[in-house]
Amino acid sequence: MISIKSKREIELMRKTCELAKNTLEYIEDFIKPGVSTEELNTLCHEYILKHGAYPSPLDYHGFPKSVCTSLNEVICHGIPSEKDILKDGDILNIDVTTYLNKFHGDTNKTFLVGNVSPEVRKLVEVTYECMRKGIDQVKPGGHIGDIGAVISEYANDLGYSVVEDYCGHGIGREFHEDPQVVHVGKRGTGAQIKPGMTFTIEPMINLGKKDGKVLKDGWTVVTKDKKWSAQFEHTILVTETGHEILTLRSDEKA
Repeated sequence: MISIKSKREIELMRKTCELAKNTLEYIEDFIKPGVSTEELNTLCHEYILKHGAYPSPLDYHGFPKSVCTSLNEVICHGIPSEKDILKDGDILNIDVTTYLNKFHGDTNKTFLVGNVSPEVRKLVEVTYECMRKGIDQVKPGGHIGDIGAVISEYANDLGYSVVEDYCGHGIGREFHEDPQVVHVGKRGTGAQIKPGMTFTIEPMINLGKKDGKVLKDGWTVVTKDKKWSAQFEHTILVTETGHEILTLRSDEKA
């Protein structure tokens, strides 16, 4: 069942999504060479608790940390660690989900660490544009498949691959709700988009092939060919006339 949010529920979604967004903005100043992903996790954890919320990933199906930190060839679900020390030229995705007033808000961003190569910088830029092109498809009467279609067409035309094993999702009282929002697809297919729906769009785009594998920790997903991967994510509300990005950061256009 796809949840259609009431006006009251939408206001609660706005609040938790604002906190998730604020957490990402807060942590950016700490992302620099020499910092461990464990330090970043601790800072995010403390910030979220300070603002009266709980980090949704912590203990979710056994996940051991408060945010996901996916470094370079890690596609998603990277576990923060004291051993993962940021270096000049790295890229790092931090995925934040907050649980506030019984609602979840979910967002992530791939950060550039120091002097990133032009090839990798372009990957990050294309990934962000993939997300925004997917968001642009969100309007009443459309279909979930429209989102994946435009993302995959744009990425593939530029020579990148789109991860198919992981997708966006409905979100609200539950961390993961219906519908699944795949990042490849055909226009006019999938669930119809209706006002009051809230879901994430979070494409994972690879420099190499689309295939990934899960490491022995049971969570971390890396590219099989070890080429780098980037991701961006927003939580979206479907409005009567289009959409609203609930996790829009201050450095972005609506």
